[in-house]
Amino acid sequence: MQVDRITDSITEHGEGPVWSPSWGGLRWVDMTAGDVLSLAADGSVTRTHVGTIAAAVRPRDRGGAVIAVERSFLLEEPDGTTTQLPPVWSDPTIRMNEGGCAPDGSFYCGSMAYDKRVGAASLYRLAPDRTVTVVLDGVTVSNGLDWSPDGSQAYYNDTDTHRIDTFSWNADVGLHDRRPFVAIPDGGRPDGLTVDAEGGVWTALANGGAVHRYSADGRLDAVIELPAHKVTACTFGGDDLRTLFITTSREGLRAGEDPLAGSLFSCRPGVDGLPVRSFAG
Repeated sequence: MQVDRITDSITEHGEGPVWSPSWGGLRWVDMTAGDVLSLAADGSVTRTHVGTIAAAVRPRDRGGAVIAVERSFLLEEPDGTTTQLPPVWSDPTIRMNEGGCAPDGSFYCGSMAYDKRVGAASLYRLAPDRTVTVVLDGVTVSNGLDWSPDGSQAYYNDTDTHRIDTFSWNADVGLHDRRPFVAIPDGGRPDGLTVDAEGGVWTALANGGAVHRYSADGRLDAVIELPAHKVTACTFGGDDLRTLFITTSREGLRAGEDPLAGSLFSCRPGVDGLPVRSFAG
């Protein structure tokens, strides 16, 4: 598939792209810079600094956004004003990492240790009433999370397991019945993911230079190769939800190494995406 480079290498650790008409198009994060980026129709990019870490961003039903920052959540109003919720934990060695919204309007976001130590992280649920609960512990690098078109399944990456898992989901029980969906070949490290309108699961491969699509029955049926090695996340967007936006990272690279890393890319893979689910709080 043809891949287009949309921006220069403007992020240290680009992550978490999300398309929403409510904020006029695409947003993503420069995670370790603590910035939320917005792509304008003319291709220009604006940055908003939100904290030490900007881990994940999703739209709110009422407008604005919910943003996972280092150890808590930030609520952005439609006018741009923000309210930071209380810290979810106190340990300074652990930070938020990636998340997504469930069909009931709750926002799930996982964490990781800065040193990536095994089992130190968790997956949290921010309910619409703003209460926070732990829904999964013993995680190492909590990453991509998205739901099937009918909302009955959720797909999830704990990167160090080298596989995508699936959960059953309903509003009464939440995430349950975790089981392997696909193992990534050759020790691949699955990062951010998104689900298309056919139920296909697209996952970025950290340090793998590619995005893989797995059909709903777990078959690898598409590979998008990127001209940058550290591929971090992907989402569908554009007015027709048929453009796949892909983020990349320069984290840990030397000057001149992997020169296109940190850029935003796109391609047209020939399937429809799903509208992003929003936070109801």
